Amino acid sequence: MTTDTDTGTGTGTDAVQGSLRAAVAERLRRARPELAARHDLSTAAGLAAAGAAAGDDAGDDTLVAVVVRDLDLAGWARQTCAYALGLDAAEAAAWRRAFTRTVFLAGDPERIGSRFPLARTAPDGSAAWTAPGPPGATAALRRLLKLLQAPAAIRAGGDTAFEIPRHPAYRTPVVSRPPLRRDLCLATVDCTLADALVHLNHLLAEAVMDGLLAPGDRLVLRTVPGPAADLNRFAAVRAVPDPHAPDRLRLAAALTTPSAAGPDVGPV
Repeated sequence: MTTDTDTGTGTGTDAVQGSLRAAVAERLRRARPELAARHDLSTAAGLAAAGAAAGDDAGDDTLVAVVVRDLDLAGWARQTCAYALGLDAAEAAAWRRAFTRTVFLAGDPERIGSRFPLARTAPDGSAAWTAPGPPGATAALRRLLKLLQAPAAIRAGGDTAFEIPRHPAYRTPVVSRPPLRRDLCLATVDCTLADALVHLNHLLAEAVMDGLLAPGDRLVLRTVPGPAADLNRFAAVRAVPDPHAPDRLRLAAALTTPSAAGPDVGPV
């Protein structure tokens, strides 16, 4: 198997590239089936055309604004899952059609909570989320706060375990099953903290919507140079254009297939 020496992610083979394109195509079909039907999603050119068409369509524009005060990546990922589980079906569907578009803002949720409607605030006040809605609904908030600047590089090494919170008020349909354990892999090559937020946000929110994640599931966040190229071990992936070869894709983040949750993984 050849390896892409620029990215270190092992995504250089045609077979792996085909699998990554298939993952991107499936994401597009789930979000915008009518758009997917108009393009050949088996090719890089077709995927690019479909993506451009989705970007030009403002009629389905929905976004979520996240206000971040303090950033612990595993803790934030845990609360992102809880936020997605708390959406009702209409909110989740609208956000999904917009490919879970999210804007990250630097600010203190406690200071703005009385002035702007927030759908969820992390118990420790480190972050807060608005409900999915049209851009105009968060325009004043986005004018007040600056975009979150997090240029620090993510370093490989170290695992952090956390459990998706349980809450009786969750509205997203939850699969009834025993808790499962998965690895949440984040590729560190060419990845800043801001990039990590984007990659994990899309991956986790859409995994919740697809029923892959449920309350009580236990995840281990692993920062690695690049997830292994054997895509069979992953239940969901986040594939993005390779900055070193824009006509190819690289694996930015992934969820592994599950195993039974053991007692050694606790919440953050």
